[in-house]
Amino acid sequence: MSQFLSLEALRCAPYTPGEQPQDQQYIKLNTNESPFPPSPRVTKAVSRAELQKLYLYSDPACAALNAAIARYYELQPENVITGNGSDEILAFAFRAFCGQGKPAAFADITYGFYEAQTALFGLEAERIPLREDFSLNVEDYMEFPGPIFIANPNAPTGMAIPRADIQRLLEKDPGRVVVVDEAYVDFGGESCVPMIYRYDNLLVVQTMSKSRSLAGGRVGFAMGHAGLIQDLNRVKYSFNPYNVNRLSLIAGAAAVEDAAYFETCCKAVQGNRAWLTGELERLGFTVLPSSANFVFAKSQRISGGELYRLLKEEGILVRWFDKDRLRDFVRITIGSMEQMAALADALDRILEAL
Repeated sequence: MSQFLSLEALRCAPYTPGEQPQDQQYIKLNTNESPFPPSPRVTKAVSRAELQKLYLYSDPACAALNAAIARYYELQPENVITGNGSDEILAFAFRAFCGQGKPAAFADITYGFYEAQTALFGLEAERIPLREDFSLNVEDYMEFPGPIFIANPNAPTGMAIPRADIQRLLEKDPGRVVVVDEAYVDFGGESCVPMIYRYDNLLVVQTMSKSRSLAGGRVGFAMGHAGLIQDLNRVKYSFNPYNVNRLSLIAGAAAVEDAAYFETCCKAVQGNRAWLTGELERLGFTVLPSSANFVFAKSQRISGGELYRLLKEEGILVRWFDKDRLRDFVRITIGSMEQMAALADALDRILEAL
């Protein structure tokens, strides 16, 4: 780092993304991407004619994409904001709803971006421990006075809580915003979107990176009361008005409109997850109950760090977190059946060699 770095930036602990090797020599099961290509409608929509329009700015209002999302979720466009990935939307939410006298609350084991954002913006935060079994107890949040951020299903555990638990938080204090990060909800979680018109203090954040196969397109969105969306737009227009590029706006709308392809991909991931969970349990792994497109698993026979290293030698990348309570585990993205079979074979070889 340079001598010019500010003290505020120096205090930040940046979020560390999963490895992204560029030579494609690995089976990538470390960053929760979809194993499937985008909808054929996306390929058709991103035409040569659209590519030739890249000399023009994108629509800062993201009107066409917001309208497509609103139609799919039976909302109005004023209930939707689109961002450059859900991370940007979350950053807007931290900046809009937290500040002096308004600390944020989130789990001690959850998506690492929450910690990074509070540090970057100089916000106060309370980290509320998960239970010993890694489940989240909403009772621990009931009396918290500020904005609450809950990943549901959670990361890296994959565990989900029912919508009724979120409802209790919303009703306990209508003057407190509850942000529900549903990045993985399409793989078996219970979405809070149906409650948006009932609760002015609910913001639901989703992404097209996982279930709609657009991780490289960087399209995220949030849904909530029109007033909350206006708050987020206030931050957006103070930061980056043209935040979603022209091609991603087109690709996102096409992906949302292909409901059949979306449902087929989600069901395939759920089926592959069930198969892999069975294989892992056959090999003696403990697997946390997952409603996401990944599983969190540990073996009594090998440490998480050693398993990560040996799988990498086998040409398979998984995610390992060198943190308290997590070191024994690896997080494994659900891929195609061919990838899952290759992983199971590699695990067999590794454990037999111990």
